[in-house]
Amino acid sequence: MTNPDDRERYAGSRAMSERARQLIPGGSHTYAKGDDQFPVGAPGFIARGKGCHVWDVDGNEFIEYGMGLRAVSLGHAYEPVVQAAMRHLDHGTNYSRPAPVEVACADRFLQMIKGAEQVKFTKDGSTAITAAARLARAFTGRNKVAYCADHPFFSYNDWFIGGFEMSAGIPAEHRSLVTTFHYNDLESLRRVFADNPGQIACILMEPERETPPADGFLEKARDLAHENGALLIFDEMITGFRWHKGGAQTEYGITPDLSGFGKALANGFSVSALAGRREIMELGGFSEDRDRVFLLSTTHGAETHALAAAIATMNVYEQEDVIGTLHRQGKRLREGCNAAAAELGLGAQFEVLGRDSNLVYATRDRDGNASQEFRTLFMQEMIARGILGPSFVVSYSHDDDDIDRTIEATREALKVYRRGIDDGVDTVLEGRPVRPVDRRRG
Repeated sequence: MTNPDDRERYAGSRAMSERARQLIPGGSHTYAKGDDQFPVGAPGFIARGKGCHVWDVDGNEFIEYGMGLRAVSLGHAYEPVVQAAMRHLDHGTNYSRPAPVEVACADRFLQMIKGAEQVKFTKDGSTAITAAARLARAFTGRNKVAYCADHPFFSYNDWFIGGFEMSAGIPAEHRSLVTTFHYNDLESLRRVFADNPGQIACILMEPERETPPADGFLEKARDLAHENGALLIFDEMITGFRWHKGGAQTEYGITPDLSGFGKALANGFSVSALAGRREIMELGGFSEDRDRVFLLSTTHGAETHALAAAIATMNVYEQEDVIGTLHRQGKRLREGCNAAAAELGLGAQFEVLGRDSNLVYATRDRDGNASQEFRTLFMQEMIARGILGPSFVVSYSHDDDDIDRTIEATREALKVYRRGIDDGVDTVLEGRPVRPVDRRRG
């Protein structure tokens, strides 16, 4: 049963959730924000945020992690970014010809991402990555995309989602146009090319996720792609503006043929980017010697206020030590939480892991198996202590006090976790567990 105190604490959220489910499929416009991804005793709707703190519709305050699915890297309502957007809102946001801010933002972006020669902006990462795959197919004259099976999401478009469990409405033929390889496994990539001779247009991966690249893997993957007439595409939606201000490609000194950026690019405003080599990108321009690619021509792709927000965000990265702060605060959080787990004998059951600027936590049962029930329990207990954290991804606004409060909350939450390990998770978990987004039904 749900704690009776929660029914009163989240009365406004509960009423709004019921209405949302009537109006919106699943009650949310983003699956990762849905009710099924959080404990029953969780805030349903966030009304406002400032820095790394948010307030729900019932007035409850939380320190937030994940920060808009990693999109808000500086902090909510970050003043220089808000002011830049507001200045453009006063003059309109969308005209029948390009605005000067489009050139200014492209120039600023290409100063940051030095390996790219051209860029085109759009609204979300899925669109940018799908456009990269389309360019690769046009450039190589091949149809197949090889993507990393160890990285969970590249696009909501048919070519990728056709391989998901949740694939209703997508023709099965799309599966014939993709194949997969494994991260840090060059042999699996060699098999892709051997099994599909002359068919692979590109290999697609995040340059890093929780596991760092093995020595030389990224360079060898690029060389293997080029030797076989394919392109290398990096999905830097997450690594971009978290690993290094120039992306993970700068961190590791490797330039892909194409790359996609988003999320932290405009501190929560809707801006994503496709960038890459001029000879490839120009296929979406005024090409006279090759068939043109219909590339990212969207009504709202260059809204002036969003691009102004992106410029302001990149300026902050250039002028202040954002990347260093993300890593420093993330390290303090990781070390403090893992120490708390070790103190309670839970080192095998709970672990904060990943790059310090992009932390996640693993929740495991008594036998060390990944557990949605224990993930739900941990979130439940953190929420009760004022921490809203589907991950432990920090922002530039998380200060020492926020980190210390989170470590202490983790220590107290893990005491309940310990009871769940000893007595059974059902004895301490309130309501149903969270469920995977990618499921066929229910």
